[in-house]
Amino acid sequence: MTTPTGDAGIYARESTYLGRFVQFGEVGDRIISVSFPTRPESDSSGDHSLLDRIEAYLGGAEDDFDDVTVGLTVPTDHRKVLEAVDRIPYGEEGSVEQVVMMTQGLGSDEQEDQKRVREALAANPVPLLIPDHRVRDGPSGTPPEVERKLRSVEGL
Repeated sequence: MTTPTGDAGIYARESTYLGRFVQFGEVGDRIISVSFPTRPESDSSGDHSLLDRIEAYLGGAEDDFDDVTVGLTVPTDHRKVLEAVDRIPYGEEGSVEQVVMMTQGLGSDEQEDQKRVREALAANPVPLLIPDHRVRDGPSGTPPEVERKLRSVEGL
């Protein structure tokens, strides 16, 4: 379980594997954003147990981060899609069409529903924690080179 700090903060650590930083924002015990900048925020801290876990994951340790509390501040239709994506297990992948079928309230209008799934994936505020890289034919909230490396870590 991630050790909550009880405060708001930005945490970042450089990943040699990714060739950029892993950065996240935390409020209380909830992670509200994950990004992969080339430079971290100037007021970020590198000391957080979640950064240790992400570093181990990028080094090959299996972790699905399902015990990390995420604070999603997205529209309801995006939330439902991202909750469905979060159920795709480590090392497995799905398609946009499968995510449509997994998402409550979707499936009646194939073209519109696939568009909605793609929009939610592209706007994912917490990629890696909600593993949009496991949707093989969808966009990701990560830069393309990061998405490829995350897929590689999981053998996808």
